[in-house]
Amino acid sequence: MVACLDELYDPRSADDWDAVGTVCGDPAQPVRTILFAVDPVLAVVEEAVQRGGDLVVTHHPLLLRAVHSVAATTPKGRVLHRLIRNDIALHVCHTNADSADPGVSDAVARVLGLTDVRPLDADPEPPMDKLVTFVPHADAQRIIDALAAAGAGVIGDYDRCAWTASGVGTFRPGAGTNPAIGSVGAIERVDETRVEMVLPRARRQTVIEALRGAHPYEEPALDLFETAELPSTRGTGRVGVLPEPTTLRGFVERVAGALPATTGGVRVAGDPEQPVRTVALCGGAGDAFLGPARASGADVYVTSDLRHHPASELREWAYDDQDAAPALVDVSHWAAEWTWLPDAADRLASALAERGSTVDTHVSRINTDPWAFQIASPATEGSPR
Repeated sequence: MVACLDELYDPRSADDWDAVGTVCGDPAQPVRTILFAVDPVLAVVEEAVQRGGDLVVTHHPLLLRAVHSVAATTPKGRVLHRLIRNDIALHVCHTNADSADPGVSDAVARVLGLTDVRPLDADPEPPMDKLVTFVPHADAQRIIDALAAAGAGVIGDYDRCAWTASGVGTFRPGAGTNPAIGSVGAIERVDETRVEMVLPRARRQTVIEALRGAHPYEEPALDLFETAELPSTRGTGRVGVLPEPTTLRGFVERVAGALPATTGGVRVAGDPEQPVRTVALCGGAGDAFLGPARASGADVYVTSDLRHHPASELREWAYDDQDAAPALVDVSHWAAEWTWLPDAADRLASALAERGSTVDTHVSRINTDPWAFQIASPATEGSPR
């Protein structure tokens, strides 16, 4: 189960400050019923108990910051004690689910009806190298096989990818050598194949060792190049396009209707009548990505937990020119991330079914948004209104 979740939401892609993975539970415990939720709070655990759940998967971590006690007298302790007493495991997919493809922001983009979706702040592809070596013609295919077995030559869904060319190599074995071809002190010319293959940088040493082990020469020649960093389809946030342009007011009405209802509703900064076609968004707290949102050329940026100063500074760019900065739409953190739960539940169930396992997945509909109500400030004489 955990291995399947890790394939969908790779824990290695989580931010280094994050706390993802299994919080409690026996890895060998059978899992039949899974509950997905945003927050690992007691109400969610009680729902899992009532459903006879074996595993709770949440987006937010339970133990993100250090604690010195998990006594049942503390909120986190109560959650852990209730889980353990009922043999329910807890697993967290947080920033590894944010950056996944598809991930949390893809779910928000889907409910808003966006198309042509791409990352707002793309993660780079894993670093790659390119290995070039030279080998006698008769040994070329054997060397390619050895390098491929060590992890080289994978491009997308293709493996054993290599480029070859023919040429002539020349060398003179020195004293003390044991040449596979030629003799000590004599200049040798050999018809050779140039072989080029890409490889993950993490596999560099393994591939080089495979080359040296398989190559017929005592000292094989090789070149190793670090390739340019390329953006991936993973990353934080998304940018997409609405099927039809609308006004900011019309778009905000779409947002409010697409997300679960919360007390806070939707806050907006921008001209209600300005046109909206391109949308940037980030599920969860996203004011750290106001810069990429502006650079994306989006008409509006949808996220949560926007603070006064960053929002104010961004909107100042639009003081004289509405195209200089996107309008801002601030939505409930919980509501935006809740949209990921049905997608995650479906993807896990499908992945397990392909492996021959059947589980019951459920999505918690408990509203764990912390805000209970709000009161609009009344207009008074002399107020800035």
